[in-house]
Amino acid sequence: METRTVVSEFTGTALLVLFGVGSLVLAGDYINAVGISLAFGFILIAIAYAFGRISGCHINPAVTLGVLLAGRIDIRKAAEYWIAQLVGGIVGAAVLYLLAKQVPRLRTDDAFGSNGYGGRSPVGIGAGGAFLAEVLLTFLLVFVFLTVTQKLTMTGIEPVPVGLALAAVNLVGIPLTWTSVNPARSLGPALFAGGGALSQLWVFLIAPLVGGVLAAVVHRFTHLHPAAQAEEQATEPRPGPWGRMRGGHRPEAGGPEAKGPKAA
Repeated sequence: METRTVVSEFTGTALLVLFGVGSLVLAGDYINAVGISLAFGFILIAIAYAFGRISGCHINPAVTLGVLLAGRIDIRKAAEYWIAQLVGGIVGAAVLYLLAKQVPRLRTDDAFGSNGYGGRSPVGIGAGGAFLAEVLLTFLLVFVFLTVTQKLTMTGIEPVPVGLALAAVNLVGIPLTWTSVNPARSLGPALFAGGGALSQLWVFLIAPLVGGVLAAVVHRFTHLHPAAQAEEQATEPRPGPWGRMRGGHRPEAGGPEAKGPKAA
């Protein structure tokens, strides 16, 4: 186990829950859905710049599943990421719960930024609709992640489109389910909210994973895998100047290059 990557995923997920879900729990009445969506997007960009060069900043089991299916990590590293993310989500929710309890008259039972459908959805969407919505929203997020990143780590401006994608899916998903697209984000708040949040949790654990699988499948059809592309470029001979192949061969001759005015 590489400690740095595990600690990065744990810390990043805890921070995402603390500040992302915290924007809903503590400031939702003041910033509304647009502000909450931007908070999720901004915090993801910030965390990705902090940890992207270390672990890739998945901080989401659905993203890790997509990266695993894309062949960029092995199952052992994926399992380490999943454990770190789920534990990080719970710890982040615990810290947020302690903070929320300091605010007078703030309700946490059966709420606390948890996801829901039916009577727990702002628009009353049913279980089937919530499942479909979470699959599609997670598909977008994971597909963007797989497309803009070329390897395990996240560098350069790559965090920006991923953060914008998270903000976009929250803009659409908050009125529907309060937006999960991340099992770790859903698990932590649900454990402290209790009640209906726990009974409906299954949707927000399974649907994002299905969306991650769908994104990985589509990505395989639309983008050549970076490892395969690198291998292809490394093994394919390239003609040099005047049509000669590297190593002093002509492609049409297939043998040693003639030297001087006469062939050897």
